[in-house]
Amino acid sequence: MRGNHHARCEPGEKVEITSKPYLSVYKLNIAPATGDDDNWVQKEIGNLLEDLVAKIFHVKTGYKPYQIKKMFRHPKYPFMIADVDYFADISDKTTVILEIKTTNYNNKDKWRDGKTEIIPLHYELQGRHYMAVMNLDRVYYCCLYGNTEDEVIIRRIDRDLEYESELIALEEYFWETHVLAKKPPPYRENGDLVLESVLRHHGNADASAPEIMLGENNKANILRLLELQETKKEYDSHVKALESNIKRIRGQIIDDMGRSCSASCEVEGIPYVVTYNPVLTPAIDKDNLKRLKDRYPEIYDEFVTVSEQRRFYLKKKEKEKDSA
Repeated sequence: MRGNHHARCEPGEKVEITSKPYLSVYKLNIAPATGDDDNWVQKEIGNLLEDLVAKIFHVKTGYKPYQIKKMFRHPKYPFMIADVDYFADISDKTTVILEIKTTNYNNKDKWRDGKTEIIPLHYELQGRHYMAVMNLDRVYYCCLYGNTEDEVIIRRIDRDLEYESELIALEEYFWETHVLAKKPPPYRENGDLVLESVLRHHGNADASAPEIMLGENNKANILRLLELQETKKEYDSHVKALESNIKRIRGQIIDDMGRSCSASCEVEGIPYVVTYNPVLTPAIDKDNLKRLKDRYPEIYDEFVTVSEQRRFYLKKKEKEKDSA
């Protein structure tokens, strides 16, 4: 555990309240990023349903939620803020936090691990952060996944000071090491997400830009990448052999099927069905696309989008030959 943080406020100490979101972009005088929000409809639905879900929580539990529409900040750790959805006073007059969530029917299983009721990790961390800021000991979650009052998930977590202390230490480390230092943390996400983020950040390629000399921090990356590329070559050879065998066997079965789209077979008492259905995909080849641009440029400009892709290669640099 890093540090000896004790998240609970001292007796009588008040949690500071501010009416302005105390976010890092404001602390550092950095303008928040703007742009298209692909998820705006889902967020808007969540906002519109907040009061309804809170009412369902009241019906199900008897606890009446109420809002305090202000931003809260931890009195000891000013980088910790909380924008709490609702509060509620339970039967013993104890104040608890209520977080409102919405999801779809397919995602409701994320609130269960087999037969065990759970809370998704990112929601649990949010709740424990809020308990630290607010000096409160319980968080309820009410998640609506359908369109009836019975299609709702209600969970609760209680405060864990040891867990909370570790959480504060990690938040403090991130704040000091990355936010205040204005140093982005290393990427740890899925590779496709990393590339998507990098391309969005830097924009399109500039062929006239000078060559970049990579620093010391990338030497280990280069060696590891070369190692992984060699490993991939070995696996690729096995995968190609497997794919070839799969296609050969498929070809034998398809040959017996002829023009039929389905077939059946029983193997060791177990019935199997084979389908070979046509998939029609509309497409336009390069020659027709060029003709479209030449003959109907207005239609081409309206409906054809051009996306940029960049190819990444790593190889040994050839030595320049000495000029005679």
